[in-house]
Amino acid sequence: MRFQTPLQPARLIRRYKRFLADITLEADGRHVTAHCANPGSMMGLAEPGCRIWVEPNDDPKKKLKYGWRLVDHENGHFTGVDTSLPNRALKEVITAGGIPELAVYQTVKPEQKYGENSRIDFLLQQDGLADAYVEVKSMTLSRQLGLAEFPDSVTARGAKHLGELAQMAEAGHRAVLFYLVQRTDCARVCVAADIDPTYAAAYAHARAAGVEVLAYGTTITPDGIEIAGRLEVD
Repeated sequence: MRFQTPLQPARLIRRYKRFLADITLEADGRHVTAHCANPGSMMGLAEPGCRIWVEPNDDPKKKLKYGWRLVDHENGHFTGVDTSLPNRALKEVITAGGIPELAVYQTVKPEQKYGENSRIDFLLQQDGLADAYVEVKSMTLSRQLGLAEFPDSVTARGAKHLGELAQMAEAGHRAVLFYLVQRTDCARVCVAADIDPTYAAAYAHARAAGVEVLAYGTTITPDGIEIAGRLEVD
């Protein structure tokens, strides 16, 4: 999935109020405020002075004219920080049959109501098969070389989703937790139990109930983000 507008390099001054980031554009040195589409802690990704890539826009309805999309680790690797992008990229790939484990489903319905006032990211359907409920989580945390972790902060919502996936599996449906690693420097994934023990317990319960776990990597450049190969789940 290519970015709609060519990205521009910048330097981060500070991230604050979760969704705001003051930045310095490399092209002309201007200081502007960019939208940060990431509600997580962004541990290790929001250090002042780090190189980032932002997407400009000329939409009169948008107050902020730049959106923060990437962290440039300046060693050939990138991390995607926009948590809205994985679902958009993944929808294209699932619809095209690009995820082998899910390729048998012909109908892909995003954002379907289920559980207790929740929405599943994707409901997959195919005649003769049990419905598949797919919950997508974006992974950006890495504290150990080559290892991506989730979550990067306490997430009651994430634990709730795991409980609802477990209920779907116990009811005879197919339930899939899909970790999409928005980093190009990781080959394995795991749960960050020290950050959120409650989430880790919900994860263990979901696995025992029959919830499948898939993890896929991404290829990221300032041009766009593409789904890459399957990763090992620790």
